[in-house]
Amino acid sequence: MVEYTRGLHRVAEDVWAWLLPDGGWGWSNAGLVRGEGESFLIDTLFDLELTGEMFEAMTSVTEEHPIRAALNTHANGDHCFGNQLLGPEVTIHATADTEHEMRHGTTPERLAGLVAGDHEPLLSEFFQHCFGAFAFDGIILRGPDTTFDEARTVDVGGRLVELRRLGPAHTHGDAVAFVPDCGVLFTGDLLFNGGTPIMWADSISSWIAACDRMIELGPEVVVPGHGAVTDVDGILTMRDYLAVVRDGVDASLAAGRSWREAVEHLDLGPYARWPQAERVVVTVYNAYRGARPETPVSQATELFAEMARWRQRHQGK
Repeated sequence: MVEYTRGLHRVAEDVWAWLLPDGGWGWSNAGLVRGEGESFLIDTLFDLELTGEMFEAMTSVTEEHPIRAALNTHANGDHCFGNQLLGPEVTIHATADTEHEMRHGTTPERLAGLVAGDHEPLLSEFFQHCFGAFAFDGIILRGPDTTFDEARTVDVGGRLVELRRLGPAHTHGDAVAFVPDCGVLFTGDLLFNGGTPIMWADSISSWIAACDRMIELGPEVVVPGHGAVTDVDGILTMRDYLAVVRDGVDASLAAGRSWREAVEHLDLGPYARWPQAERVVVTVYNAYRGARPETPVSQATELFAEMARWRQRHQGK
């Protein structure tokens, strides 16, 4: 399997993964597929410096095979905030839901404000932990040039790349890129490998179904949105985690517990030791919002505060 080190790694013939350990908050992966005379990019990164570093490393490929098209797998900034560094000749694809979330979601200015804001010490430390390593200044949001609803096949210099919407799951608009001639699947944040997933949409069962659809593609190599390159086993492992959380949520719903009570009642077993295990707070909250729309709305700052407290209680951090 590909070594999990920072940089560009060949994962198949004329296919590369850009990896950013340790895969935690904001440290995301991307991909590049080369066809005849052109290349296709999967995702940009969280800030301009990181994205520029990646593009510089890709010049050995892109000087003769320039990037002509790209996919944003979803709307989270660590997969699209670097879009402005793509030239106007590059067509950016995304699902229609992703385009909507990019226009109405969290901005670089908002993230910078959260990091610099006057919060209680525990929350300030947590925002620094999550986002303090990134430079959000100078980012001009660039959305997709074209959208699709369920699927689209892109011809990359005679090589086909299949784009498929599998959300709602991590977000409402999640899409993957599959290169069928070599069996490489770029999952975006439909897969966190070696870390805990977080659900901003509202159905764990829908995410489990997305895992099943990824497995049905029969990929030989799987490049997750975060973490080391893996294979189908990586998808199965995360699916097992999601099933545990789903079953715990269902039990708490049946028992009439609130979402906060459900979080504390949930037995994660070995998954409680996974990195970023505190993300279960957001996943349970959104699962409750999907099952019980009358659940009171919690703002992002409140949810991050809940995660910070969970982390302190359960992991002593």
